[in-house]
Amino acid sequence: MEPATHTHWQIRESIPDSVSKRLEGFSPIIKQMLFNRDCSTIEQAAAYLSARLMQSTDPFGLTGMETAVTRLLGAIDAGETVVIYGDYDVDGVTATALLFEVVTGLGGKARPYIPNRYDEGYGLNNEALTLLAQEGAHLVVTVDCGIRSMKEAAHARSLGIDLIITDHHQPLEEIPDALAVICPKQPDDTYPEKYLAGVGLAYKLAQALFTRRPQPGVQADYWLDLVALGTVADLAPLVGENRTLVRAGLERMRMQTRQGLLSLAGAAGIDLTKVTATDIGFRLGPRLNAAGRLDSALAAFNLLTTRDLSCAGELAQLLNVQNSERRKQTEETQTKAEALALAENPEAMLIFAVSSEFSEGIVGLAASHLADQYYRPAIVAVQGAETTRGSCRSISEFNITAALDECKDLLVRHGGHAAAAGFTVRNENLKELQNRLQEIAVRELDAKRLQRVLVADIEIPLVDLRPEILGSLDLLQPTGYGNPEAIFVSRNLSVGRSRTVGADQQHLKLTVTDGVTFDAIAFKQGRWAGMLPAKIDLMYTFERNDFNGRTGFQLNVRDLKPSGLPD
Repeated sequence: MEPATHTHWQIRESIPDSVSKRLEGFSPIIKQMLFNRDCSTIEQAAAYLSARLMQSTDPFGLTGMETAVTRLLGAIDAGETVVIYGDYDVDGVTATALLFEVVTGLGGKARPYIPNRYDEGYGLNNEALTLLAQEGAHLVVTVDCGIRSMKEAAHARSLGIDLIITDHHQPLEEIPDALAVICPKQPDDTYPEKYLAGVGLAYKLAQALFTRRPQPGVQADYWLDLVALGTVADLAPLVGENRTLVRAGLERMRMQTRQGLLSLAGAAGIDLTKVTATDIGFRLGPRLNAAGRLDSALAAFNLLTTRDLSCAGELAQLLNVQNSERRKQTEETQTKAEALALAENPEAMLIFAVSSEFSEGIVGLAASHLADQYYRPAIVAVQGAETTRGSCRSISEFNITAALDECKDLLVRHGGHAAAAGFTVRNENLKELQNRLQEIAVRELDAKRLQRVLVADIEIPLVDLRPEILGSLDLLQPTGYGNPEAIFVSRNLSVGRSRTVGADQQHLKLTVTDGVTFDAIAFKQGRWAGMLPAKIDLMYTFERNDFNGRTGFQLNVRDLKPSGLPD
């Protein structure tokens, strides 16, 4: 198996004349961007550029919302403690923090419960529910977990616990027997937005609570900073309501009202007044995730909810240190997992590496790197005394959760999305699971040409990259998964200066020209140093480059190839 070094370029079809006429008033480049994002009328374009929704998103349109709100308000009035049961990733932690602050803000009592990744694993577990019941809990609200917890829901009922499940993951055919289940993907749910993150559903619950019980000077939008954090970090698609919430959430973050975020941004070297979705995805999110990967996610929860400047500073530095350690452990795990997988089956369609030496908090990151490097679904798993816990990452051609569903008779538990999932399997079933997943991968992928595909919006000469178009491109924000940045292709560019940069010399800095000259940065493409031909084609994004107080413009290279080679 060789690393996937070759990519296939696709350029979106040109906007038809009929659509171009309907979008009169926009520049040709922005017309093409709008067309590529399914906007073919002025009304659709205006809604997209303003991140305005064109359909109702009343929180009470979610199945189970009315029951959940009634029970929660009753608990608040009766002085009951509401247990917010979350997950240890950014989505789960932000959702836990949001509902914790909302319940206490409504005058109620709330307690966070985030399971320890190493001792308890993901999601609801009976031991935790038993402990909570012994401590007097009668109401548990899950966030970002629970939709596949049939046994745990039954256990909660037997303990006299009212269980409200809020979860965005794909349910099984059976829905847990809880007091209320809020999940837009459950059968017969008519809510139009199916891809809210876990924190997005927590926000919808907050909206419903404030609708039933308005508070002077307080509204659910106060917590949109947390919604933006969790939504982007969880790779929820930035379309529809998600995009609306994240855009508003970024504006909330820029107001710097949450001390923990301000301290974390300072530790990450981010100006919070200019924070972007990219900053969340690559700098803030990983630091918040590091807490749950290496130790306890309660450190991230405490950072997001503290109002104490000193405490926030200490926690932000702790997460910063943990993130550095996380990067180191990820590189080591990836190297070991790659060697194990290739030694066992170098031509496997699905990468599968198992070891008792791996860390449960790191295996998902290692699997993600391997899936990207080889463009194959990848599983990295930690083997314990009785069970093995695996973390899966996949490619667009292979739904990893659907594959696990086919093997559910072998699994203790499993769940996730099409591109990412996790499972627990008893050790005696591990080999059979490996064999079955390999068979499914061969069945689904063997006839396909597995090659990473990069899609560009438009092909243009560099002369058309005028600085003023950046203002229009800003209206596409927030960009990310599901709503990519504007991507350009320019051809037959002459290469001027080029050199490797970065602590490990992995990146390539160069200048390119076709009569107009631009600086360009190609991250993780230092291998081209000394090998660049005289003429190249570039696929890139166009961006501002703020350095030492000066603003310039540069091309952020997604891929490059010698001119003349087929796309």
